Amino acid sequence: MFALQTRGLTRTAAIALAALAVIGGATACSSGTTSSSATGAATAAAASGSHVSAADFQAAIAKPGVTVIDVRTPAEFASGHIEGAKNINIEGADFATQILALDKAGTYAVYCHSGRRSGLALNDMANAGFTNIYDLDGGIGSWSNNGGQLVTGSA
Repeated sequence: MFALQTRGLTRTAAIALAALAVIGGATACSSGTTSSSATGAATAAAASGSHVSAADFQAAIAKPGVTVIDVRTPAEFASGHIEGAKNINIEGADFATQILALDKAGTYAVYCHSGRRSGLALNDMANAGFTNIYDLDGGIGSWSNNGGQLVTGSA
């Protein structure tokens, strides 16, 4: 994983430093705050890009000006997607180009099947300078399980 220089430190101090490094690494890898309240918590979470519950995602996409992005394949998108979503396939060769063509000041709500690919998209977008990004925690399955409707067909 990583090497820790312990020259000149007591065994206790070296263990304490290693523990702090592990704790710091674990918190740095956290995926953000999953909010359970649809009243403003999703807005605060999106300020830096965050994973949100299906209820918060629904509240977020109901706001004017939010662009919904489905990062699944075109076939997955056609089989059922959130109404009004734009399909930008994260596995497509032109994904980065399509994302970079978007307004970085805009607000985006991304989702996929389970949350893995949209989590990657959130990270890519945040690294590209986007700051207002919602990621549907649990993906389209969570959306459907919480009463969210899907439409079929291509964009």
